[in-house]
Amino acid sequence: MKGIIAGIVIVVALIVLIAINPLVKVDAGERGVVLHWGAIDLEEAPLEPGLHWRMPIRDDVVKMDVKTQKEEQGASASSKDLQVVTSKVAINYHLDTLNVNALYENLRKEYSDKVIAPAIEEFMKKTTAQFTAEELITKREDVKQQLKSAITENLAKNHIIVEDIFITDFDFSPEFNKAIEAKVTAEQRALEEQNKLAQVEFQAQQKITTATAEATAIKIQAEAVTQQGGKDYVQLQAVNKWDGKLPTSMIPGGTVPFLDLTR
Repeated sequence: MKGIIAGIVIVVALIVLIAINPLVKVDAGERGVVLHWGAIDLEEAPLEPGLHWRMPIRDDVVKMDVKTQKEEQGASASSKDLQVVTSKVAINYHLDTLNVNALYENLRKEYSDKVIAPAIEEFMKKTTAQFTAEELITKREDVKQQLKSAITENLAKNHIIVEDIFITDFDFSPEFNKAIEAKVTAEQRALEEQNKLAQVEFQAQQKITTATAEATAIKIQAEAVTQQGGKDYVQLQAVNKWDGKLPTSMIPGGTVPFLDLTR
């Protein structure tokens, strides 16, 4: 009889132990926020991944995801030159593992809706207003860095750490898109005309250079004709035309070509 009673006591004890669940497991990529009678002790460090003991009934543990998360938000704003701009911004972020207690106390698990989405929308409008519509395209990296700096500083106040941001889309009104397309086309045509003009100028310069060289050659030849009755010039022309072969027969009284025996 005593054995049966002992068995019943053990079974009941196990049921009660399972019901009150004094052990809690925190998985990798999580931190545990401990609540004592529903209150948070900010001096107590969050629970690290692993198995932890808690006081049944008094304590409760809220698990917070501290892995990298993504938030994407669309926004509509006006550029510096009052063009309507719609954009989509995505940020990668994670919760500050050392301060999830304070984050949970202020925001619970509603930090995405309460601070992240509003921050993206607010600072997208402020940043866009500092650039013209054309600069939003040509200075995209500057826009991104300025936006990232503003959002990072703002969310850090709530213990949310921004890893990176991405501006996935910039869209303008149909009228502005047509104006940009027309401008690009005009610039391309102007560049083509400039290249054609440069080619014409190059060809003209080549002709001038060739004509100058020919005129110089003619001048040199003319000066050679007038010197010493043209004798040197005549001999020079003969040298230029000689094929390098000596004549096989000699005219009586003749001389070997180009050998002036009178000197």
